[in-house]
Amino acid sequence: MSIKHALLALLSEGPKYGLQLREEFEARTGEVWPLNIGQVYTTLQRLERDGLIESDGDDDAEPGPQKGFRITGPGADELTGWLRTPPDLAAPPRDELVIKILIAVRLPEVDVHEVIQAHRRYLVELMQQWTRLKEEEAGFDLGLALVVDAELYRLDAVVQWLDSTDGRLKRAALDPPAPPRGAVPLIRRRAAVRR
Repeated sequence: MSIKHALLALLSEGPKYGLQLREEFEARTGEVWPLNIGQVYTTLQRLERDGLIESDGDDDAEPGPQKGFRITGPGADELTGWLRTPPDLAAPPRDELVIKILIAVRLPEVDVHEVIQAHRRYLVELMQQWTRLKEEEAGFDLGLALVVDAELYRLDAVVQWLDSTDGRLKRAALDPPAPPRGAVPLIRRRAAVRR
């Protein structure tokens, strides 16, 4: 998550104080991601140093509750670029669950299907918790509703991947695949992913 860009977005609406930025960030993100006020002020210092925002008062003064901030032209350009630039999703992220399953597959004393089912049960419980939150509170808070929807879709995709993985492993046990053909992982060659 880019705190820098979130703060720029909030400042694009008009001048604000640090504490106000923290409160608005949390309110807009459904209060799912708490933001430390120290992180806000550190980010504001960097934004000001980089010319993306300006502050009221003495340039050498430390940020504080009475110091207001406003976005600059370069800051508005940075925000526009960030909003319109898709995130780099060319290479798969380092996902702990994927790594765990890949490791478990090669451990002879581990039943990988049990590992998969344990994680699947946990994810379904999480989905139930998010669904309850959606039913109880998300109807009153658009930001929270959007976060809950995103999390439910993400968790559902992980459950589907676990189900697919379990089926693929069961089929592979009946008809084992050929060993890998080289040192360079195929996904990097096929997708032409750069390091």
